[in-house]
Amino acid sequence: MANNKSQVLLAQTGMVLWEVCVLFLAVLSVCECEGPGLVDAVSERRAEESHRQNSAIALLFTLLLTATILTTWLFKHHRLRLLHETGLAMIYGLLMGVILRFGVHVQPDLIDAPLTCVFNSSPRSLLLNISGRLFEYTLSGEASDTPREDAPNSQILKKVTFDPEVFFNILLPPIIFHAGYSLKRRYFFRNLGSILSYAFVGTVISSFVIGLVMYGFVACMSAVGQLGGDFFFTDCLFFGAIISATDPVTVLAIFNDLKVDVDLYALLLGESVLNDAVAIVLSSSIVAYQPSGSSSHSFEGEAILVSLGVFLGVLSGSLVLGTATGFITALVTKLTRLRNFPLLETTLFFLMSWSTFLLAEACNITGVVAVLFCGITQAHYTRSNLSAESKKRTEELSELLNFLAESFIFSYMGLTLFSYQNHVFNPAFISGSFLAILLGRAANIYPLSFLLNLGRSNRISNNFQHVMMFAGLRGAMAFALSIRDTSTYARQMMFSTTLLIVFFTVWVFGGGTTPVLSKMNIRYEHTHTNIHACSLFHMEHAAWPIRLWYKFDHNYLKPLLTHSGPPLSGSLPACCAPVARCLASSQEYKSVQQPHDDDSELILNEGSSLLYSDLLISSDDPSSGQAEMTEDTPAPTQEPIQPLAQSLSESLRLRL
Repeated sequence: MANNKSQVLLAQTGMVLWEVCVLFLAVLSVCECEGPGLVDAVSERRAEESHRQNSAIALLFTLLLTATILTTWLFKHHRLRLLHETGLAMIYGLLMGVILRFGVHVQPDLIDAPLTCVFNSSPRSLLLNISGRLFEYTLSGEASDTPREDAPNSQILKKVTFDPEVFFNILLPPIIFHAGYSLKRRYFFRNLGSILSYAFVGTVISSFVIGLVMYGFVACMSAVGQLGGDFFFTDCLFFGAIISATDPVTVLAIFNDLKVDVDLYALLLGESVLNDAVAIVLSSSIVAYQPSGSSSHSFEGEAILVSLGVFLGVLSGSLVLGTATGFITALVTKLTRLRNFPLLETTLFFLMSWSTFLLAEACNITGVVAVLFCGITQAHYTRSNLSAESKKRTEELSELLNFLAESFIFSYMGLTLFSYQNHVFNPAFISGSFLAILLGRAANIYPLSFLLNLGRSNRISNNFQHVMMFAGLRGAMAFALSIRDTSTYARQMMFSTTLLIVFFTVWVFGGGTTPVLSKMNIRYEHTHTNIHACSLFHMEHAAWPIRLWYKFDHNYLKPLLTHSGPPLSGSLPACCAPVARCLASSQEYKSVQQPHDDDSELILNEGSSLLYSDLLISSDDPSSGQAEMTEDTPAPTQEPIQPLAQSLSESLRLRL
């Protein structure tokens, strides 16, 4: 009996164990089946969290720009010229960087775990097998061997750190294009030779002077043990090239508000536009310096010649490509009736301009430089073919994109001072950099001004030279070139130093522009007189290259690419008559003998000394003969204007 009970108990126990085992296996199978689902849920949550953080970062920069705009309006309303909007954007960026680094605490992602594997090179992407599923990871950049404990919120700081190519390929092209497109000024041609000398010869001189001075500082720092890594002579030359890119946007804005002397404004504007192109190409040429020996930084004449060839090839290729795209756009707008559809015309204009950048990058030359020359060509030829509505749209949209891109870059500069986690601040290198840029700027301005004055009837005065020396600010271009590559110790030190130089020059030099103008007795005014006071320029008084260019442009390029100028049948040989008829404009010429050409013909007389405000009326709109009055603009007095206007009209009537 007892034996039967024990057998029954044993059987029941076996049944319970069997049910427990079956239940356990069922749970395992369910967990195994739900594994991929759980992985998908985790991935989806991560994607949603990343999207939320990206939206918050975009909102952050939008609020920064909004605050900058409102503060700029406040400064302009109260006529405060102590700080430009770029300086305000940098201040707001600094404040936001402090808040993100020290005021916001984000829980780190505990799932992230470093894995170690050895490769001979850095793969662009990796495929990882995790629980039987393949996941692709792309290369983001080099990370430090140990996590940085002195940088709180490192994950969110990485989020607000953008890819450097975003600045160089997306934000810089609108700025450079606007600089070229807004260069359509009559007084630019008057100082063309001086502008080209400062922009090309002066930038090269400044680059090498800065490089040599910094090489001396680096050698001294290495001797006393103040360097934490390699810093070669080519690195010094590269630093000299990128820091020679001037961006006096603050000074030019103040010049515009104060209506300073037109020659001074033209010299600074032209130099700042063109020397960006030289700085980009020169830095690329220095990077291309590759000696054949074991040391990649040794001196070798053949490698120098190769770098020189790269410099000339990239610069000339960018110039030809940008100019050719402008010519094509001018022909398309001339030979078609797109002007009847302003929206299509404006869209085609910007698409052709943007394609210049893409084509240049595809051809392995610098797209930013090509966009600059494209903008200059578009302003000189294509703009005259556009309808009145398209002209207004292109100018306003170009100015808007330039303002947004520039404000964003300067805001990001302030933010980067705290968000970038690999800064290398060396007091000796920073001090030497400030001394080097002053010496480089002086070697650019004073010797070239002395040589240029030997052939100029309208001499560049010493006060003008001092103001040009003072106005050599650094800005968006120097920042973009320095942040593009921060992989080595030398490049990280260059980037940190460039950031401080931009801060100092924008805040100190930009804020001190008005006192310097008063100290140097530079003539300016506070009223918006807006007088159309220009005189016809006699080409026999111009330099012979300008005369040759004017004749070629007047007789061939203008008639070929625009609706103005004499008919091509009168300029081309008789055998080219069919080609001339094919390329003839569909519109009648308004003036055959004296076509309207505000870029080449209406240039300031050498004997005149006008203010910037005297040229604010565009010759494309002769009816706008009265200044636009706003609530912040005081009404000008009319008595002194009448005799000048009468004398000008009498002079023009006698000439005609």
